[in-house]
Amino acid sequence: MDIDMITDLVGGNLVVLLLALFIILCVFLAIRIVPQSEQHVVERFGRLKAVLGPGINFIVPFLDKVAHKVSILERQLPNASQDAITADNVLVQVETSVFYRILEPEKTVYRIRDVDGAIATTVAGIVRAEIGKMELDEVQSNRSTLIATIKTSVEDAVDNWGIEVTRAEILDVNLDQATRDAMLQQLNAERERRAAVTRAEGQKRAVELQADGDLYAARQEAEARRVQADAEAYATGVVAEAIAKGGLEAVQYNIALEQVKGITRMAEGQGTQTIVVPADAADAFGKAFQMLKGRST
Repeated sequence: MDIDMITDLVGGNLVVLLLALFIILCVFLAIRIVPQSEQHVVERFGRLKAVLGPGINFIVPFLDKVAHKVSILERQLPNASQDAITADNVLVQVETSVFYRILEPEKTVYRIRDVDGAIATTVAGIVRAEIGKMELDEVQSNRSTLIATIKTSVEDAVDNWGIEVTRAEILDVNLDQATRDAMLQQLNAERERRAAVTRAEGQKRAVELQADGDLYAARQEAEARRVQADAEAYATGVVAEAIAKGGLEAVQYNIALEQVKGITRMAEGQGTQTIVVPADAADAFGKAFQMLKGRST
């Protein structure tokens, strides 16, 4: 009697226990906690059901399952190097780096198998195509424009994969040794040309300055002659006016006075031992003295 009661009691509790465990398992399977850096793709019977975002999410146990856990962090492709030929037939080796992140995991997991390989192949083709449109000098000088063009082209190509290309970089453009030597010779020739132009411009400027100086000196000399001529004309006018007022005596007086001044300057000269006196010097002194005497009276 006691054994049958114990058996019935244990059997009833076992069913309850199993039911409780089943409910706990269902709750455990229904709750999905997704990290901030991930998104989970849920499938139901092999078909896409939902995409779970960060936080607590609920699914139907035993029917739904998390098929893919996709990181949405920004990723960097390994640096890739590919050969390309420019528009002027120069072989270059371009090293690129691409950064991207997944925005729509359902497109990424169902439309492309190897994301990194697909993006790397797309970037290589676009780089070759864009560099083929440019000459070597343009590749070297317009690198920022080339990077922007490559980024835009890659974004358009991978748009159906649910991917955003955040950055594309051209790390280096390498040339073979023969091309480098040719470029070095061209660079040296360009430097020499610039130096020759600079020297020629300096010589031209020196000639211009010399010409300006000569022109300025000629103008100053002409101005001095003009001033001297004006002074002589004024002096002539004064003499003419004096002649008109004082007559011939004033002229004779001035001439005699200038002769006296001239003899005086000769006498005052340094190292003068002998003074040459004109024959009519005495008459000049006499005339000057008489005129001075006549004026004083």
